[in-house]
Amino acid sequence: MPTRREKEQQVVIEGRVVADFGREFLVEFADRRQVVCTRKGKRQDATCGDFVIVRLNGPAQGSIERVGTRRNLLYRSDQWREKTLAANVDQAVILLAPRPAYSEAFLNLSLVACEAARIPVIIALNKSDLPEHATAMKALDRYAGIGYTVLSLSAKADVSPLLPHLEKKVTLLVGQSGVGKSRTVNALVLSDVARVGDLTASRDSGAHTTTFSRFYRLDRDTAIIDTPGFQSFGLFHLTEDQIGEAMREFRPFLGTCKFNDCSHLSEPGCKVIDAANRGEIAKERLTFYQVLIEQHRDLHEQHPEWAR
Repeated sequence: MPTRREKEQQVVIEGRVVADFGREFLVEFADRRQVVCTRKGKRQDATCGDFVIVRLNGPAQGSIERVGTRRNLLYRSDQWREKTLAANVDQAVILLAPRPAYSEAFLNLSLVACEAARIPVIIALNKSDLPEHATAMKALDRYAGIGYTVLSLSAKADVSPLLPHLEKKVTLLVGQSGVGKSRTVNALVLSDVARVGDLTASRDSGAHTTTFSRFYRLDRDTAIIDTPGFQSFGLFHLTEDQIGEAMREFRPFLGTCKFNDCSHLSEPGCKVIDAANRGEIAKERLTFYQVLIEQHRDLHEQHPEWAR
């Protein structure tokens, strides 16, 4: 006869990762029970949002036996390591703020990462009560012009502009440190689930407090995934072609250049550059792309063994 412990070890159940602590994972089952799990061996290939098969080792502990097939995965990478953010999401909200002043490079890198992962994006500008907000909102017109939804909100006073866009979706929240992401999560979940970081105004930066991705349910069919605040979004894992395809307004012109291998840097007969000269592509976006490609090549030349 098997012992009680042996019976427990034979129980396998499907769940979803709702928090990624790096070496441990919080998995939620259909009955909303949550269990702390480890991943067998040295593999740390699970992330927040993953559907997983868990073998229970006790009433509140388990081990992840298998990670299910992913619909999508968003992660950032540099030449040293990769950091997964979330999997199986319906959309991403890139949260910005006029103070501390948001980085347009960060916004563009985030957009490229989401587009490459085929994750729809909403851009939300927080802190609508600040005097700088109107100017910052105007600067986002070019992104609305290429098809992105751009919202204005105040996590402190009113997050209602965001609510219709979240309904019946799993939404990933991405943002630099200090933009008010923790306060936004608190307002959406209606509880103090995320400690609000102190804003260090003298350094024009924010102190982030979320150090791991966490899944929060707003209702039965709606959820958000909060991610750690960070200042850069590495795209070392993408190819040049993937980066070009991720520039949404480039797509009508890709494949029409004079040279099949055109990289849209300075080649004659480049239809992307021609479109920028005609004002059909914002020159700031083309410049961002060209700088990114040059940096990308430099990194891959330094580490040819990691080139894909």
